[in-house]
Amino acid sequence: MIKSLIKRFGIWNILMILVVLVTIVVAEYVFLTGEKLSGIFIGLWAPTILGFMNYFKPKE
Repeated sequence: MIKSLIKRFGIWNILMILVVLVTIVVAEYVFLTGEKLSGIFIGLWAPTILGFMNYFKPKE
């Protein structure tokens, strides 16, 4: 199952999605510990990373 997932999406895309998920978790943690503006700032990284992934996606 994992091999077919890697083959379908590619290792780079899977790693970047994991980075996005970690960024969301860190942003939630920072936000809920009282650093609201820092949490929002970090939370904006996730859609930015996804946007760069979409922009630099190779044309097939």
